[in-house]
Amino acid sequence: MNIKMNPLLPESDAREAALFFVVAALCFLAVLATLVARGTYTAAEAWTAQVEGEMTVLVSDTDRRGAESAATLIEALPGVERAHVLTDEELDELLSPSFGPGGIPDGIPLPLLIAVDAEGDTTALAADIDAALAEAGINGRADTHSAYAAEVRKALGTLRIAAIGTVLLLTMTAISVIAFATHAALLARKDIVDVLHLAGAEDRFIARLFERRFWLLGLKAGAAGSVAALAVTAIIVFSAQSSNAPSELLPKLSLDQWDLMILAVSPIAGALAARIAARITVGRSLRSSL
Repeated sequence: MNIKMNPLLPESDAREAALFFVVAALCFLAVLATLVARGTYTAAEAWTAQVEGEMTVLVSDTDRRGAESAATLIEALPGVERAHVLTDEELDELLSPSFGPGGIPDGIPLPLLIAVDAEGDTTALAADIDAALAEAGINGRADTHSAYAAEVRKALGTLRIAAIGTVLLLTMTAISVIAFATHAALLARKDIVDVLHLAGAEDRFIARLFERRFWLLGLKAGAAGSVAALAVTAIIVFSAQSSNAPSELLPKLSLDQWDLMILAVSPIAGALAARIAARITVGRSLRSSL
């Protein structure tokens, strides 16, 4: 005679289906927030490194020929890879965010700017450029873009704190939901728990039943959330690759090995969080009210 044992938490339960959806949604948001934060941080780091390796020299009281001479002088300095005078088309593209798609209005004088690609310490190089221009009798000033880079790095620190806070908030929300569901399931099966106690079952045995059940639920919900985050990320990556106007400061979602590692670890982290929440909740409930 085969005896079929019914679990404390049945496989098909409407409340469990709702719980699965909530945990999966929270895992999806946590994973997506982590990927977007990492992508934004990577993009900003790359942009900052590029900006810190570039300089702009503004020359005045001269014509384009004088600016070309200044660029030749700058390019001969140690630490300078390339220096060239920006054309009117390049200036128009550079200033288009301020003047709109119509370009720079006629009659506005354009500055003479020299774009410099540098290596090493740009602060010391800027002083060398200023000194060389002054010695040659050219009125010019080098800008290292350090103020812009500092602002970006400050924003990166804020972004890191916000991303960590968002992930922690979503994690604590998921743990709270699991704890509430565990306590509700335990109260709904109080008679069965009492029978198990009369049969000699210890609290650890009952707690393990709930731990295993919510471990599996957290693992499945975490996997569903990670798959959904993977799909959304893949759409974003495909859209960015097909776009004709990419932005350097948009999140660089590339689905590299670190992104895939985040997606793989998230279900396990969700399952562990669910198991710990179930263990603590069952233990406290059995000691206090049951």
